[in-house]
Amino acid sequence: MPTRTARTAWNGTLMEGGGQVELTSSGVGTYDVSFPKRAAEDAGGTTSPEELIAAAHSSCFAMQLSAVIAEAGGTPVALQVTADVTLRPDPAGGFRISGIHLTVRGEVEGLDADGFQRAADAAKTGCPVSKALTGTEITLDAALD
Repeated sequence: MPTRTARTAWNGTLMEGGGQVELTSSGVGTYDVSFPKRAAEDAGGTTSPEELIAAAHSSCFAMQLSAVIAEAGGTPVALQVTADVTLRPDPAGGFRISGIHLTVRGEVEGLDADGFQRAADAAKTGCPVSKALTGTEITLDAALD
């Protein structure tokens, strides 16, 4: 299996500095990062590690869920997945990711609501990104459209 790479170039201090993260393996883009904007409600056109984790988690979960649905005898028609990753102060100092909330709405043939919920629960624990984030509380809201 391949290894994927991203690269960040950072200049300056945490509060006054900034950087750019490059999605090196895919070459799809380079994005600005800034700690003050990372910690603000309005990202102001920059990304953050939390947004990149949310992108990784939502896409991994969608892939895993499509596989689990098929294994259960269903056919995934459309899945809309959102991952909300929360950054909070850590009582031990600094910051930490305090939780991730996955929301999925699906159009699925061959599974009822209970079957879809079981598939979503299995995908939440089986997704490689969920496994990598062990130790962070991951919650799930799954429903059929």
